[in-house]
Amino acid sequence: MDRREIAALLAYIGRLDPRTIRTDEGEARYQVDQWHALLGDVPMATPYGWDARIAAHRHIRTSQYPILPADIGRPWDGYKRDRLSRHTDPTPCVDPDDQAAWTAELIGTRRAVAAGHALPAQDRAITSVHAGPDPQLQKRLREIGSPIPPAARAALAPLRPARAAREASVAQGHPDPLGVRCDWCQAQVDEPCRRRRVGLDGSTRGGALMSAPHPSRLDLAAQQTPQPAPA
Repeated sequence: MDRREIAALLAYIGRLDPRTIRTDEGEARYQVDQWHALLGDVPMATPYGWDARIAAHRHIRTSQYPILPADIGRPWDGYKRDRLSRHTDPTPCVDPDDQAAWTAELIGTRRAVAAGHALPAQDRAITSVHAGPDPQLQKRLREIGSPIPPAARAALAPLRPARAAREASVAQGHPDPLGVRCDWCQAQVDEPCRRRRVGLDGSTRGGALMSAPHPSRLDLAAQQTPQPAPA
């Protein structure tokens, strides 16, 4: 708060508690200087829940003692701690290889949350259903074309030959059987099929991984693969 805001806050407090009013001009100026020195970094109000007048009103309503600058500064510190405790650092939208920019965006986001200029970013597992993916991250992903850069993908290919063969097959327009769920063995997307034997009592046994997907999974993948338009 600047000096004018401090003076306005003291005038508001004086209307609620006349004991704080200073009638002498020199004493009033000294009071403004004192409060400004202690509360200069505390805002009068923020867009998200903080208002120094509410803190003053709460103290005057619940305490028999005259209000002090600490009775405004203490709730403000608690407000910042509460917001940061509910904040989960979102992934910065800058290049992760640029460490300085990455760190600067994290710090800037935390400061904005603590100062009440931005809402705390909650865990994406809870909020992503409604909030959706970050538009800036989606834009960057479209520019790159893949979460894994081409150079890194090429370097990883010898270490994961099955994945590399699958990506090469999809790039040639072939169906991707691991891109769909298997109705026979219940293997999820990106998981290989498992051997499944049905006993005489109807129970299923087995579970060994298969090198090739079940035929029904291949058929389902072929049905969901867009067919090229006829020439």
